[in-house]
This record gives sequence, C-alpha cells and structure tokens, in this order.
Amino acid sequence: MSNTDVRRDLDTSRPHSARMYDYYLGGKDHFPVDKQAAQAVAEVYPGIFTCARENRAFMHRATRVLAEEHGIRQWLDIGTGIPTEPNVHQVAQSVVPEARVVYADNDPLVLKYAERLMRSTPQGRTTYIEADVNDPEALLGAPELAEVLDLSRPVALSLNALMHFITAAADPYGIVNRVMAALPSGSALALSHCTPDFDPPTWEKVTDIYTGAGTPVQFRAQDDVARFFEELDLLDPGVTVGHRWRPTRPLGPEAPTDAQVSLWVGVGIKR
Repeated sequence: MSNTDVRRDLDTSRPHSARMYDYYLGGKDHFPVDKQAAQAVAEVYPGIFTCARENRAFMHRATRVLAEEHGIRQWLDIGTGIPTEPNVHQVAQSVVPEARVVYADNDPLVLKYAERLMRSTPQGRTTYIEADVNDPEALLGAPELAEVLDLSRPVALSLNALMHFITAAADPYGIVNRVMAALPSGSALALSHCTPDFDPPTWEKVTDIYTGAGTPVQFRAQDDVARFFEELDLLDPGVTVGHRWRPTRPLGPEAPTDAQVSLWVGVGIKR
C-alpha cells in the first residue's frame, strides 16, 4: 500500500508516534508532519535514532533467547506499530518454524500494513487484532487470539517501547499484571521502556514535543520500569540498558553510550 493510499484514510495533519518511530528507523511510512516532529526530537536528543535501533535489536535478541533457551512457542505482541522486518514472528519462526504470534494494536494506521504481519511459515500461525492495551479484557477475549494462541501453554508478552505511552492515570502496572495473570506458569514478559535517567533535561524536552503533538508520554526511571517485573523471575542481566542485554558480541569502544540509548529493558519468566 502506498503512502498516497494510506493518506486517503488517515489524519496526516498531526504527527503520529508510530510514523515518527518509522522515521527514526529510516523507514518510508511517514509524512512531512511526522518527519518535522521527529526532527524536533532529534534536535534535542540526537540519540533517538540509536535508541530506536537498539530497541529493535533487543526485541530480536529477547525473542531468540525465549525461543532457544526457554521453549517459548507463542508470542503476544501488543503495540505492534508499523511493521519493520524482521518482525517478531520472523525472528521466532527462524528458530522454531511452528511459532505462533498474535499482533495487537489499536491504531488504524497499523491495520493498513497488517498483511505484512501475517506471512507466517506453513508450520506456524500469525494474526493481527485491533485491540487496545488499555482494555486488556477485550484484548484477551478477542476470538482471533483464541484461534492462534493456546493460553494453557506458555506465551511471551512482548511490550516494546509501548508502556511509556501509558501514563500513571491509566494504571500501566495493573494493565501488565492483568495480561500476565491470564498466561500460565513459564510465560514471559519482554519489555523495553525509554527513560530520562541519563539526561533528565533532554527527556523533559522530548516529553514536551510528544505532548504538544497530542501524544501523552511518561518516561520512567529504572526502579519504575523494574516494577513491571515484580512478580516475575528476571533473566540475567536484569533490567539494564538496551544494548547491554545479552549482546551478541562484546561491546567495544564503538558501542553507543547509555545516554544515547536511554532505554531500560528486561525479560522475566512467570513462576
């Protein structure tokens, strides 16, 4: 689907967080208003491009570790965003072709690209459901979810760069706990979350840009991100900066700084 086709049905008069993220990743599924807002973020925080790349890289590594080392065969990816290959199912199915993945997002923009998320291996299954993380009951009760995932078997809940868009008023911890409560022992939570810890003044400016664009955000400190894992057994190295979670090669002098990444990540297993 071309940008022209998408433009007919979507509001392109205001920047959109998913399209801004697409710009950070070097994608093409964004419009001038998104580029302008994203560049405003980049002016105050040049590391945003590194942050976005390291977020994707963490998702790839976490998915692979859960498939290879913890026997996970099912994923629920909420806040999917505009698809960027490789997607969760492509990483998982490269390890276990029978992997099943449900993608969920409440954004009509993502629906435009959902066909990219449903190109499964013959052995596995994928589907996309339009659902809102703020309504976990409806999400968990979606018939499409039940058709693909067996909730009596372990499921990895993947929340990549999503929860900083859920402010305290919306009870982010309650939301995550409710979804995890529906998953059996052996399930996992893989979560990434932007943080102001390394440069509070800069992240205050980033917050202002998103809020001014109509997207409330709440970037959290390490201890607040760790709260999402309170009832889970954290895998080593715990809640750490994105590029420091199980890197595939030693971090050399060319590695980004923690401030450039500004992303807390973690993976926990349900007892």
